Amino acid sequence: MRPLVHPSIEDITVEGILHALSDPVRAAIYAELAISSGATCSNFLKISDREIPKSTLSQHFRALREAGLIRSERQGVEMRNSTRCEEINQRFPGLVMAIMKAHQVQAEERMRASKRKLAVSKSRSG
Repeated sequence: MRPLVHPSIEDITVEGILHALSDPVRAAIYAELAISSGATCSNFLKISDREIPKSTLSQHFRALREAGLIRSERQGVEMRNSTRCEEINQRFPGLVMAIMKAHQVQAEERMRASKRKLAVSKSRSG
C-alpha cells in the first residue's frame, strides 16, 4: 500500500485550496467533514442525492488530501478523514470559512431554484 501524502502546513497554498474546492462534490465532502468529527469515505457514497462511484470518491479525497484540506488515516479496510481547519485557519485566517459560507449560500440558492422549477412544472401539468 502506498503511503498517503499530507503536505506540511507551509506547503499548502491558496491556489491548491481553491482548486480542490472548485469541484462541487469535493466542496460538499469538505463541508460535511468540517461539521463532523471525521468520517470514513463510505459515508460519502451519496452526495446531494447523487451516487458517487468508489473510484471517483477516492480521487476526490486524494485531491482534498493533497491540497492539505484533510488528513486521512487507514483504519483496517476503511479510511478515516478529518479536516485540517485549525491548521489552515492559522496559515490563512478566515479563508476556508469564507469559502464554506459561500458554498452554503450557493447550495441554498440552488435548492430554492430547484423547488421553484418543480412548483412551476407541477402548476403547468395539473
